[in-house]
Amino acid sequence: MSGPSAAELDPDDFGFEHVPETDQSFENALAKARDGVRLTVDDGVELLTTGTDADGIDQRRKEQVLELADRRRAERVGEAVTFVANVNNNVTTACNTGCLFCNFKDTAHQFEADHDGDHAGFTKTPAESRDVVRAAVDRGVSEVTSVSGLHPAFALTDEHHEILRGHDDPARDVNYKPPERYAVDPGTYVEQMRAMSVDDVHLHSVTPEEAYHARRGTDWSYREVYETLADAGLDSAPGTAAEILVDEVRDVICPGKIDTAGWMDAIRGAVDAGLDVTSTMMYGHVETEMHRVVHLKRIRDLQDETGGITEFVPLSFVHERTPLFEHGVVDGGASDDEDELLIAVARLFLDNVDNIQTSWVKYGDEKALKTLSCGANDFMGTILSEEITKRAGGSFGEFRSFDDYVEMVTSVGRVPVERSTDYRTTRRIHPDDAPHGPTLGPRADGTPLLGPDERAERVGDDPDRGDTDRGDATADD
Repeated sequence: MSGPSAAELDPDDFGFEHVPETDQSFENALAKARDGVRLTVDDGVELLTTGTDADGIDQRRKEQVLELADRRRAERVGEAVTFVANVNNNVTTACNTGCLFCNFKDTAHQFEADHDGDHAGFTKTPAESRDVVRAAVDRGVSEVTSVSGLHPAFALTDEHHEILRGHDDPARDVNYKPPERYAVDPGTYVEQMRAMSVDDVHLHSVTPEEAYHARRGTDWSYREVYETLADAGLDSAPGTAAEILVDEVRDVICPGKIDTAGWMDAIRGAVDAGLDVTSTMMYGHVETEMHRVVHLKRIRDLQDETGGITEFVPLSFVHERTPLFEHGVVDGGASDDEDELLIAVARLFLDNVDNIQTSWVKYGDEKALKTLSCGANDFMGTILSEEITKRAGGSFGEFRSFDDYVEMVTSVGRVPVERSTDYRTTRRIHPDDAPHGPTLGPRADGTPLLGPDERAERVGDDPDRGDTDRGDATADD
């Protein structure tokens, strides 16, 4: 798919079909939500806008929505606030997709062996990935999250390499150049999965977009791709690359990516292969409230169909240093009101997804804690390393200790709980048993992930610096 560049876009020229207009009233939508009636798209729009009968957010109505969502959260999952001990190991930043919301990627030709010039990107060999994961597993993590760029030399298997080489013009036809063209060979997806499968650590990797890349130029199904990856050690798939699941928005912000149907097909394939999946929404750029609710409806429908979605992860757009912002297509991201209402409406609308995540990476500590009273019950992970949101201009911490989590969660009267990736194993943490560390990883024994000296080096001498230099475990690639 091709579309306009950021420089060619005028925010007044989108001509979207999906606009926030309904035949419903806010009061009726709120009553339906209060009674536990499954909400329609129009209901969701009314709640998300606090009524389409007036411009702007009505603060009294907003609080009604937030209070109802918080009550629903308590009824559904109780007072626990869950989090996971995880490390991010992104394999490569090389990517030619050209998403206009992203500053994580580096144009792939810069990685070629004969390229004359420096760049800030990286590609890891399977051996290097294994070293990163082994060190993190030794510290006690239970999850490895890996989301990467679409490197032209990245293929599923050696057989896939041969198929891609057989195209008349591989670079143009299937975005492929052989590994020998590059300074660093990323190996195959299967080799990277095997490398990151250290002991019994849970490997959470290969987004729908990456799965498309891992089957490009073939007639393989998504199920076949994910089955191959599962045999190599993949345990679950992140539902990132969703952005907004409405093609008229995708045509603006990520015209080179798979479309809505492709994303949903990939998720079905992952679940059919026996994998759990997550779901996301990256919002706060060019989309309308109607787009957001249509997206929620598609997630809910997919969960009705598959039953494989473990959580919903709202990703508030970080606009700094992204093409959409640099070319004047957007002048900022979502407001605080929009962030709070998105989480609340997700809780009320997604009646078949138990876990709604909030993000100290996207929101910072104070705001993230507020959203725990808006319907959210999960608080991400420790994130021992990360690049995506930081490169987009984010400014919050790149590491979160268990002591941080316990202090934050108990400060709002909730119960801190360590969880596995799939939420099937949990451990309640007692605040008085400090220092706190993970126990669910294959080599975890309750020891903090970082020692005092390492912690000081990671966040600086200022104890409040946990709110700077951010990364994101699930940020959209």
